[in-house]
Amino acid sequence: QVQLVESGGGLVQAGGSLRLSCAASRSIFSFNLMRWYRQAPGKQRELVASLTNGGNTNYLDSVKGRFTISRDNAKDSVYLQMNNLKPEDTAVYYCNVRPITSLTTTYWGQGTQVTVSS
Repeated sequence: QVQLVESGGGLVQAGGSLRLSCAASRSIFSFNLMRWYRQAPGKQRELVASLTNGGNTNYLDSVKGRFTISRDNAKDSVYLQMNNLKPEDTAVYYCNVRPITSLTTTYWGQGTQVTVSS
């Protein structure tokens, strides 16, 4: 089992920045894929950013150039730096990781609310 604890959400004005954190209960070296998803009210959950163990990143088109996913091995944490936030970024953001030992099992955090006012 893996526990993920997210933090860093909040209310921010359009154009502002937030940094989301996801702290894992074990070494992030045990994960081969780390991702941030989001889910807005009435919408499906969507993949925002992903980071592989090898350092490859991918982003949702609408956040490219504004969001950055990163990791801190010493703190067993994954981050999502969000700049130039827009009202359409408002959602609950979830951290998700896939252990190296599994092709199908992933673990989710509890989510953190991000609200961007216009």
